Amino acid sequence: MSDHHDILERALASGDKDAITSAYREWAAKYDADLTGKMDYVAPAIAGGLLMEHLDDPSAEVLDAGCGTGLAGACLHRAGYRLLDGLDYSVDMLEQARAKGIYRSLDQGDLTSRLAIADDRYDAVLCVGTFTCGHVGPQALHELIRITRPGGHICFTVRDRAWAEDDYAREIAAITDAGRWQEIETRTTDYIREEGSQGQVCLYRVA
Repeated sequence: MSDHHDILERALASGDKDAITSAYREWAAKYDADLTGKMDYVAPAIAGGLLMEHLDDPSAEVLDAGCGTGLAGACLHRAGYRLLDGLDYSVDMLEQARAKGIYRSLDQGDLTSRLAIADDRYDAVLCVGTFTCGHVGPQALHELIRITRPGGHICFTVRDRAWAEDDYAREIAAITDAGRWQEIETRTTDYIREEGSQGQVCLYRVA
């Protein structure tokens, strides 16, 4: 089996859904140990912490979009948030998330398409590690806005390489100029410390 660095690079480089699915199937059982234990993947804790600074109601309904194995959702769950739903493209990663017992519901879904979720459904959406190379692009931000109620929060990370390559700044500015959300905070933070990567952690309030 490839080591975690090889699997990560395959997942980031391909852009092909079948290849991404295969990479995460291979990695799912060791994902948490590799990313948090060996690679110091801090983005979930940073983003979860930022959302909770502005969403102080533990009864809020929150979607963890691109939840993976549940690293970001676990941050909220430890703080008392119980109305957490998870969504991910990889059924293998969802199995790992289900074993944690922290989600009210878990569903397979593709953020590059319209989700089977009603408009204005959630008080907040948290999306960590999904806006990255070869995965989901900035157009998916429109879908997160659609499913978040007016006044609700969207907190998301964007890996540094993807931020530049996919011109997130342009798409975010267009959404802001259209009056669809207001920026609360954007900060540059560590992403995966072992590899020295950084990312943007962004928090917006839906108009």
